[in-house]
Formats: sequence, structure tokens, C-alpha cells
Amino acid sequence: MMAAPAYDALVLVSFGGPERPEDVMPFLEVVTRGRGVPRARLASVAEHYHRLGGRSPLNDQNRALIAALGADLAAHGIDLPIFFGNRNWHPLLADTVAEMKRAGVRRALAFVTSAYSSYSGCRQYLEDIARARAAVAAAPVIEPLRRFFNHPDFVAAVSDRVRTAWTRLRAGLPGPAGDAARLVFTAHSVPRAMADGCTYERELRTTAALVAERLGHGHWDLVWQSRSGPAEVPWLEPDVLDHVRALGAQGVPGIVLAPIGFLSDHVEVLYDLDVEARGLCAALGLPMVRAATVGTHPRFVACIRELVRERLEGAPALSVGPLPPSPDVCAPDCCPAPGRSTTGTDQPAAKEELR
Repeated sequence: MMAAPAYDALVLVSFGGPERPEDVMPFLEVVTRGRGVPRARLASVAEHYHRLGGRSPLNDQNRALIAALGADLAAHGIDLPIFFGNRNWHPLLADTVAEMKRAGVRRALAFVTSAYSSYSGCRQYLEDIARARAAVAAAPVIEPLRRFFNHPDFVAAVSDRVRTAWTRLRAGLPGPAGDAARLVFTAHSVPRAMADGCTYERELRTTAALVAERLGHGHWDLVWQSRSGPAEVPWLEPDVLDHVRALGAQGVPGIVLAPIGFLSDHVEVLYDLDVEARGLCAALGLPMVRAATVGTHPRFVACIRELVRERLEGAPALSVGPLPPSPDVCAPDCCPAPGRSTTGTDQPAAKEELR
């Protein structure tokens, strides 16, 4: 067996988000640069941020994850400094790579805050890393960790969050009503052309099935949220709001919304589910509990640690369910970018995309 390569740092790579009201519109302009998104659309999305305090909680949530991961790695004898860089907002990844070089880092692992494979959640981050390294002379080597949608610790963390939500819902729906409640998993919609070129949808259905099995739910749904493209471009459906209306019409007594496509409770989760979906459920008289994302759940932190151990020590790649572990190195043609429409707005771009 060949010895595992030596690594001297870990960098968390994420989407980024504004932390001050005056940064909201500049942030959205960076996210949508070159895509021809109308100014009115940006203003509409900006209002989501302003309604939630004029900032994104994403950077703070990533800092909390870094703190929890650093403590966990140290407790397990893994001595790796952790850096933090974003695709779209400060701290920008190129600045982080320059910081890593100044710190003497030569070869680093990268944890990308995306459990599933798609262009915007996988391949685009590889491009971000390559672009950031190209901007820094003699930049350190950076090798991403693999996708983890079916890692047993990730599935356990998601299951625990959903179980907690389900218990809360059942407490208010005793007897047969509770038995008839519905478990609805959500993830960020993407253009159908993007989904058809990768395993994004299949991976999400696998995670949902694994979680439902652990909770003993034979009936569940996977729906989509946060669409940001023009109506004429096909995206994954059904939309979560349309699905909620359908369940209400069917007389379903209550639902748990479980945003398994996201790792933390950032703006898309808070606005699209806690504001829009919750408001719709209230109007329909449909009891709803929203499950928390994995965030800093100890089993999720353990998942990241085990991904690091795979690369540091050659530990076996763990997975559960019917699909094998994702490869350490993506194939050159994996998760291709779909063709853009003439307005350049057929890719998810106008909001945070933590998947």
C-alpha cells in the first residue's frame, strides 16, 4: 500500500455571503457577474437579506464549523491549521491562498461545503480553487476531499436533525393524525440540463431514502426550492410551495420540511422555508416543523474528520446505502456546466448555494 501524501493544512471553501447591509447588493452583483440577471431580480433577492437583518449568517456558521472541527481534529491527534475562503465574498479564496502561502503551507486538503455532485456544487468549486491558485505565484497544492452524501456520519447527523423535528410535529398531532403526517425533503433546484449531466438528483434521493429508512418512514417526498432562473428554462420540480399546496389540498395533517440539500441554516433556508413555506402552511392551516440542517452536529464534524483521515492515513472510504463512496478525484468530465440561455440566467446564481 502506498503511503498517503503529506498535508500541512485544511481549507474550508464555501459560497460566501454579505455581513453588512451595505454589502448585500455588491455581493449579489459578484454572484451574478456576466449572467445578465436583471437589476430588479437582484433587488428582489436583496430584500430577502434585508428582511433577515441585512446580512447572511453563512460566514458565521462556517466559522462555527471551523471551530468545532478544529477542536475535534485536535482531540483525535490531527494537527492541521484550518483556513477559510469563499467563492463570492470575503474572505475570498484567492486571498486565503495567499495567506496560506505566507504561512508556509505547501500541500492542503480542501473541505468544500457541498455534500452532493453538481456543476455549481462541485465542478465550479474545483474551478474556483484552480483560479485562486493561479492568482498566487507558487501557490500551495490544494486537493479537495470527496463528496459525502452517503457517509454514515453525515447520514446519522441528518437523521438526528429530522428525528428531532418529527418528534416535535408528532407531539402536536397525536394518534392517527400523527401517523398520516408527511416527511418532505428539500434541496436547491437546478436547471434540468445541469441535473441530467450529473448525479445530483440521484445522490439526494439516496440520502433521503437512507434518512427515511432510519426513521421508519416508508412514504416521503423530495422537492425543490430556491429556483432563480427564467420560467422558460426547465428546472427540477416540484417546487416546495407547490408541493405544500398539493399536500394541503389532500388533507395531510402536518409536515416536516427537512432541507437535506443544505449544510447550515443560511438565507435560503431561513427565507424560503421559514418565511415563505411557513407562511403558506399557516395560511393553509397546515402544521409544519422545519428540521435543522446539520450545522455543527457532532456526527457531521466527525464526518469531516473521517474524510480527512482517509487522505492523511489511507483510512477506508465509508459509505452506506446502494451507491459507492464518491471518488477522491473527480473525473475530468464530471458535473459539466450546462449551456446558458441568451440572458445568462439559467444557472442558480442569485442566492446562496450551500449544498
